Formats: sequence, C-alpha cells, structure tokens
Amino acid sequence: MSALLIGAIVVIVMTMVFAFTNGFHDAANAIATSVSTRALPPRVALLMAALGNLVGSFLGAKVAGTVGEGIVSLPPGTKSLVVVFAGLVGAVVWNLITWYFGLPASSSHSLIGGLVGATLAALSLGLSGQVLWSGILDKVIVPMIISPVIGLVVGYLVMLAVMWTFRRSAPGRLNRGFRFAQTGSAALMALGHGMQDAAKSMGIVVLALNISGIQHDHHIPWWVYLLTAGVMAAGTYSGGWRVIRTLGRRIIHLDPPQGFAAELSGAAVLFGASIGFGVPISTTHTITAAIMGVGATKRLSAVRWGVAGNIVVAWVLTLPAAGLFALVVYYLAHLILG
Repeated sequence: MSALLIGAIVVIVMTMVFAFTNGFHDAANAIATSVSTRALPPRVALLMAALGNLVGSFLGAKVAGTVGEGIVSLPPGTKSLVVVFAGLVGAVVWNLITWYFGLPASSSHSLIGGLVGATLAALSLGLSGQVLWSGILDKVIVPMIISPVIGLVVGYLVMLAVMWTFRRSAPGRLNRGFRFAQTGSAALMALGHGMQDAAKSMGIVVLALNISGIQHDHHIPWWVYLLTAGVMAAGTYSGGWRVIRTLGRRIIHLDPPQGFAAELSGAAVLFGASIGFGVPISTTHTITAAIMGVGATKRLSAVRWGVAGNIVVAWVLTLPAAGLFALVVYYLAHLILG
C-alpha cells in the first residue's frame, strides 16, 4: 500500500471524526427550539435531525465544491495530506472545547480556520500552494457577517407576521397548533444543516482524493455521500445537550410560535445560501441570530444579551483559534515525520 493511499485513508478517517463531532455539536441547531418548547421529545427530535442531515447531504454539492476548491490550493503529495489532517485536528479540538463550555460556535468556521492555519504553516516551511484569500473573503467572511444579520431580520419579521396573523387566537390552542407545526420547521432546519455541514465534510474528502491522485476531478462519489451523511447522522443522534441548553433556554425562553418562527427563518436562510449561492454559512450563526430576532419582538430585554455576547465572542474566536491549533499540529507533524 502506497504512502499516498495510506495518507488519504488517514485523512478520510479524520474527516469522519470531524463529521461526528459536527453532528453532536450542531444537533442543537435543528432541535433546540423544538425540545425547549416541548414540541418534540428529545430522542424523537434527535432522530429527525439525523434523518434530515442524511437527506440534506445529497443536496449540498454546491457547498462541497466551494469547500473543496475555494479555500486553499494544495499540490498533490503526502505533505499536502498532512496539511489537511492538521486542519481537521484543529477543527475537532475547537469543536470539543466549545461543546464542553456549551457554546454554539460554528463547526464550519472551525474547519475553514483549521485548513487555513495548517496551510499557512506548510507555506512557511516551503510547501507550494496558496490560501485563496479572495475566495475566503467572498465565500466565508462576507457570508459570515451577512447571514446572522439576515437571520435576525427574517426571524423578527416572521415572528411579527405570526403575531399579527394569530392575534385573535386563544393562547392554549395556538400553542398546541404550533407545537405540531414545529415538527415541519425542525425537519427543514435539519435538512438545511445537512445541505451545509455534511457537504463541507464531503468537500474535504474529495480534496483528499484529489491530492492523493485517487481522483482527478471534483465529482463526489456515491460512497462519500453515504459515509459522510451516515457518520454525521450518528453524531447528531448521540446528542449535544450542552449546546442544546444554550440555544433552547439560555438565550430566551421560547414558546411554540416563537420556536416555529425561529426554525422557519433559519431554514429559509440555509436553503437560500446552499441552493442559491453554494456558500458555506454557519447553521449555528443563522439559527442563533433567528432566535434573537424572534425574541426581540417580545421586548429587547427578553433576550439575554449577556449570553448572546459570549456566543458572539466564540464566533469571533473560531477562525483564528482553530487555525492556531491546526498550525501547531502541522508543525508537530512536520517535526515527527520530517
């Protein structure tokens, strides 16, 4: 077995580790509101999120292409596989740190930050290749800033529409109806998460296949869809209760109409970004901003802005922190492997 093939297998395995952590770290994105409003039992909600991730992965080819081609450019060879491996380790480490503290940081930006950090370390040691800064600006930084703003505004407007439409409805009957409606909105969020986050892992697998010479185009093989989606679904079903508590209860206490509005708003932004533009936005940023927008219709003080501020700090730190971890991992790997 050649060194390139062994390297590709190691990177693919590490990508699956990342996909699994992404699943349990970001399970909250799809189900936190449904669980907190008691629209769905936790295990039923997790199963729905897992199935949504599975199906959504098959609709995320545009996002996978952006991640596989538009972030870094690396030459074929084992050294480039080490770069991708280090980037994945950096992303996983940051995922685990933010999961431990219950912060809904972005797994997507952890992955991108890790890739960039490892690539910069490799370039400093003479590896040819480049960080595609224009692509990162257009496909990562700008969407990172815009998507939460859109999520907040859409969440606010959708909640206003719900409040106006059902202004004469009895609260008890209204809550029962929206608990049922949240089954659909949570399913849409899970589908959108699969279109985004499963697709990013698939893009990394295809990048590894190209670097190792196993594949010479950016077509996603059928087994990559099945493997990535299955691993992420397993990670999702294993849960991520620390993050679920933060999104579902600590930002604002949601009732069923608010939960429905937040999920529907978040899903709309994810679908637009995935199908319309193929940009890798953060499901975490989007649903968190939508929850804030929905909460602001009640009154600004209803949103726990201190908790929201801690989340924003995690957002800002994610790219550089994951990049720093990946940079250190690459330097260590370089010392060990030579």
